[in-house]
Amino acid sequence: MKDHESLRKWIELANDFGKTKTPFLFILDFELKKPIIYALDNIPENISYKVNTRKNYNIKAKSSRKIVLHKSPILFSEYKMKFDKVMEEILYGNSFLLNLTIKTKIESNFTLKEIFTAAHAKYKLFFDNKFCVFSPESFIKIEDNYIKTFPMKGTINASIKDAKYKLLNDQKEMAEHATIVDLLRNDLSQVAKSVHVKKYRYIDKINTTDTSLYQASSEIIGKLHDNYYASLGDLLISLLPAGSVSGAPKIKTVEIIKEAEKEERGYYTGIFGIFDGENLDSGVMIRFIENIDGQLYYRSGGGITFQSNAESEFLECIDKIYVPIS
Repeated sequence: MKDHESLRKWIELANDFGKTKTPFLFILDFELKKPIIYALDNIPENISYKVNTRKNYNIKAKSSRKIVLHKSPILFSEYKMKFDKVMEEILYGNSFLLNLTIKTKIESNFTLKEIFTAAHAKYKLFFDNKFCVFSPESFIKIEDNYIKTFPMKGTINASIKDAKYKLLNDQKEMAEHATIVDLLRNDLSQVAKSVHVKKYRYIDKINTTDTSLYQASSEIIGKLHDNYYASLGDLLISLLPAGSVSGAPKIKTVEIIKEAEKEERGYYTGIFGIFDGENLDSGVMIRFIENIDGQLYYRSGGGITFQSNAESEFLECIDKIYVPIS
């Protein structure tokens, strides 16, 4: 009951900020139990953010040191138990695509704040030394009454021969991407008209501490009603959880995620962003490091379909443990 009350108050405040066109920062966890909202002129000192070009800090990211991450992954047998549970549900027809995530213990020569400062990403958030995010993935953008989302599904090491071709022609990746695009097109149709896919499966390159990666994304766009500001909080909540980090069909898939992962994600795979009084920009909280009692953990995951292989999916989770650099 308490969780529902905090979310209701968050929605009311976000709607009020929208009506008065008051700029604000919002942070929403995956389970929607700990929603956070601040007027932009009242951000606590222990929160630093960057949303594309807008940020509230002036620290330069350059360092003469190289970031080192020592990974201590869970046992493959532990991952396989989670994977098998998911695959069983998929074969029963209860899910077509499910984003399965794990938590990996890491050690680094950088502090959490130093990692945040050094990381290069569109969406960055440092929260009270409890977690940091450096995400490449947009959730939604709203500009001039148009809402856009950019599902990101499909990753490959850029050093692999013909990497782009292999990514764009991989049957499993193609099916996974198509499922997410269809899901998010339907999501946007709840709040917008004339929803359509503007750009399908384009490739971005991301440089990391270890290597370079290619990632596939699409762009979906729709037209909002003129007075969407007055229900901004309701709009955001209606689109959650983000389809790219949950799956399809969404409600049943989230139930399976809880059973398979056996722990709450918290702010990992939630969203955060800024309403500047006119437009809104937000990111999905992936590429996520959290501090639990002084120990750092990196959260990562990947999409599971009936075509998935446990060993490959496990390695993908480990490969996604990196810090992006410019």
